[in-house]
Parts: sequence; C-alpha cells; structure tokens
Amino acid sequence: MNRRLARIAAAAALALPAWAVQALPANYSPVTDARLAQPEPGNWLQYRGGYASWGYSPLAQINTANVGHLQLAWAFSTGQTDGHESPPIVNNGYMYVTTPGAQVIALDAATGAELWRYKKDLPAELMQLHPTNRGVALYGDKVYVATVDCHLVALDAKTGKVVWSKPVSDWKAIHYITLAPLAAKGKIMVGSSGGETGVRGFVAAFDAETGVEAWRTYTVPEPGQPGGDTWPGQTYKNGGGSIWITGSYDPATNLAYWGTGNPAPWPTEGRKGDNLYTSSTIVLDVDTGAIKGHHQYTPNDAWDWDEVSAPVLIDTDIEGRRMKAAVHAGRDGYLWMLERDGTQLKFVDAISYVNNNIFTSLDKKTGRPTYDEARRPGLGKGAVSFCPSLWGGKDWPPEAWNPKTGLFYIPANNNLCAEMPEPDPVKYKKGDLYIGYSIEAVLGSLRYQGGKQPKTVGELQAWNLKTGKLAWVQKFPVPMWAPLLTTGGDLVFTGGTSDRKFRAFDARNGKVLWETAAPSGVEGVPTSFEVDGTQYIAVQSGWGVDAARMSAGIDTLNGKATVVPQGGTVLVYKLAK
Repeated sequence: MNRRLARIAAAAALALPAWAVQALPANYSPVTDARLAQPEPGNWLQYRGGYASWGYSPLAQINTANVGHLQLAWAFSTGQTDGHESPPIVNNGYMYVTTPGAQVIALDAATGAELWRYKKDLPAELMQLHPTNRGVALYGDKVYVATVDCHLVALDAKTGKVVWSKPVSDWKAIHYITLAPLAAKGKIMVGSSGGETGVRGFVAAFDAETGVEAWRTYTVPEPGQPGGDTWPGQTYKNGGGSIWITGSYDPATNLAYWGTGNPAPWPTEGRKGDNLYTSSTIVLDVDTGAIKGHHQYTPNDAWDWDEVSAPVLIDTDIEGRRMKAAVHAGRDGYLWMLERDGTQLKFVDAISYVNNNIFTSLDKKTGRPTYDEARRPGLGKGAVSFCPSLWGGKDWPPEAWNPKTGLFYIPANNNLCAEMPEPDPVKYKKGDLYIGYSIEAVLGSLRYQGGKQPKTVGELQAWNLKTGKLAWVQKFPVPMWAPLLTTGGDLVFTGGTSDRKFRAFDARNGKVLWETAAPSGVEGVPTSFEVDGTQYIAVQSGWGVDAARMSAGIDTLNGKATVVPQGGTVLVYKLAK
C-alpha cells in the first residue's frame, strides 16, 4: 500500500502545472495596509521600500566599515535580454522580480532557487517601444503585475497561479504599462505609458480581490473639467501625460502623488496653453481618484521633459521651517521643493542641479518658469542647443533620501544638451508615433554643452535640503542611468554606468568604498533585505532601453562604440564570513 501511494504521489508531482511551486522558504506573510505603511526593516515590500518613496533601508549590518567585504551570495539568470529595471521585492524570504518579456519570477531570497515563473502571452504584432517592466506590487496573498500589452494580472504569491487578469486599455493604440502597481486601501493602482503615440494618460484603480475597476482619472482633462481650458479644441484626446513610474502615498491623508509625462505631440503650435496636467505632479484621493492638487513644472512643455518620478515625501526642515515636503529632482534639471499643505502642493524653492539654459527665471511665489523662446523647437524652425537634453538632468531612475544623513541623493547627467531639427507636420493615427520627429532625429539629438567633450557627464549628487547646498558629488566620464538605494549603514548603492560596475558609496562624503563588475550594465533598482539575521543587497543587471539609447548617442558624439554585454541576471550580495 505504501509503495502504491508513493507511485500515485510521484505521478501527481509530474502532472503539476508549470506554475507549481518547486520549493518554499518560510510561510508567506500576507501583506496588509499596516505592513505597507510601516514595513519591517528585513523586508522590501514595494517599489521604493515604502509609500514615501525614500529608497531607504534601515538595515545597518552592512556599513561603511565592512562593505569592502561584500561578496556574491548567489546569481540567477533570467533568460531575457534588454533593460532589466525592476527591484527585487522581498517578503518573508520570497523574492519577486520582473523582466522584459512579461515575466514574473519568484525566488528563494536566501538561495536563489526558482520557486515559480509566470510569463504572459503577448500579441505577436505588439509594438514594444519600451520592452521593460519595473516591478510587482504585493497585497494580501497576491502578487500584482502590469504588462506591456496593458493588462493587470493578479497571481497567487506562493504558487504563481493566475487569480485574475484584466485589460486596462487598448494595446492596439499602443497603450502599455511599465510601472510597478501601487497597492493601498484594497485597491491596485496603475497608469498608462505611451504618450509618444498620442494616448491620453490616466491612473486607474482596481479592486484587489476581484479586479473590478474602481475609478479612472485622466491626466489630461476634457472641456468643462478643471484644467480643460488649457487644451484647445479636441487636442486633449491625444494629449499624452503618461504615467511611467509608481506613485508615492501618504496613508495619513489618503493622498497619492503621481508624476506625469510630457504633452503630445512635441511641437507646441497646435496645443497653445499650459496643457494641464502634463509634466506635473498630481495629487489623487485614493478612494475616488479625484485630483485634489497639482504642481506643473514645465507648462506647455516642448522638450520631452516627462516629470514621471513620484516626489519623495519627507518631513524635514527647508529654509528654516519644518514642513511636510514633496521633493523631486526634475528632468528639467531643477531640484523642486514643494510643501504638502492639505491637498495642495505649494512651491517652496527650486535649485538648478545641472545646467538649464531654457528657464530664464522662476516666479518666487509659484515656481512658474519663464522660457528663452529661442530654444523652443517648433514648426518652421529647429532649436539651437538646449540644456538639459531630451533625457533631462535625471530621467526615470529614482532619487533617494536617507533620514540618518539628512541628505537627498540624485543620479544626474550634466553637460548634455540637445539640438532638434524642424519637426514634421503630425496628425494622430491610432498605433503610430505622435511626436513630430523621427526616432533617428530623437536618438541623434544629443550635444555636449559648449560643443566640446567634457571630462565628466554622470554625477551622483548629495544635497542638504536644510541649506539648499550640494554636500558632495561623485563624477563619471560616462552617463549614469542609476536608480539609488541608501541604507542605515551610511551607504548609497547604485550602478547605471556602461562599464557594468555596481558600487557602494559612503553616504556622508561620496567616497567609493566597494565596486564589482556585473554581467551586464546595472540599471535595475537596488534593494536590501534580511533573512535569518543576514543582510543582503540585491539588484538586477541587464542593459537596454533608454540607458542603451543614451549610451549610443554618446558614442555618436565620441565617434566610438561602447559594447555592453546583454542578458539579465539577479545579483544578491552579502558579507563574507
């Protein structure tokens, strides 16, 4: 009888579906609102570690004194190429990563053993302008992933089995999603990418259990809505305002803060006005989706300055006054300091952290910029060199805040400008680009400031918000496409350079304390977690998408080719024993 039961059990094991679990770490702990609001130091439960988007781990076992002894604990090849940009999310020993190719992979966080893998079937004719994914959300006993064919999928966290899958918008119109969802108050929130194809951006919320849509808020208002008069005629229907990056959230006020993309198309002649709420931060009520406040960084944007990174929510002193702040290192090259006053965002100050030759002044009360119109590209004319470039002083890679050091860290690119030719007349057509320029013109637009190759381009900057002064800077000869992690051990971790290095810096003075070469360039979001009393640092390598495109633009300027090996790898480090 025992042998017969053994044969039945063996046959059942062979019949398990592809998502079946292979091994299990400790029991999975359901992720609650309370845990997301106050995450345990040993876990990394969401995109930036916490709702406030600090990118900070309080773990300090790895610190400035011993970080030089970091060694590889394990590595895992994802089997995919192109840009691996998602953070390793960890809950109670379970790690979740996403990759290009619409994959979610669950791993044992201590050993790297694969537990399960989910891969969504994508339409064969799907145009992938940004073939990447920036991570999952955890809520309850589920893992949520949004996909490049504009679906939201709920998976069982322990097995990877699909619980439900819902279409969010029309992938044939090149609506797609790259961000990690935001989970709060029983809702899973996502936003649409695709402003370069004339979509109308939005944030939408879905019931975490059923997938039923709760609300949808467009970032471009229609006539009759607040801000609708900033769009002439019917231009709002294809106005852009994409949502590329996960929002920040304040549980005390139930308000979420989302960064929005640039307006479409790029030439401004047909869309005169401020074009709300593009190139902005918007404040949404999570219960209803209502827009409660906003700050627009670049009204009537003509320079592709998506301000998509959500502001970092900090209670700190700025200009001698304690305030609830929303701090954002803009693509426009300014470090914006805003006050969260009830539902409103009030301008406090803005400091140029890289050269900007377009803003001639900022209004002292509102922060509204005045432009040098000679540097605005448009119909009938190109634009002389404008700085920063289309990729901005900082693109989507997130900043970080360390409450121990009191410093705000920015992955910046300086000395880079752009020149654009006269745009082509553009008319919206579903499924086509809606920019006004060819891809070749965009990718070939980079110029060096002053026309001469500088000694450095990439900069890791640390700012003292209390004084508004630069505390320190580390400079690199190549651009940085560098999401940041800072820790209680007074460290900053990042990659982002084409030399494939992953580095640890002293968070107080910027000194490089440790570096290692990765299999490919590192543009993933680093995280830190703890299992059985051991602290780990985790990141994905895998070079591609805009990091590779900017690198190619630099190669064109320099007249040489930079070769970065391809292939995604999850890399996890710990201290040598």
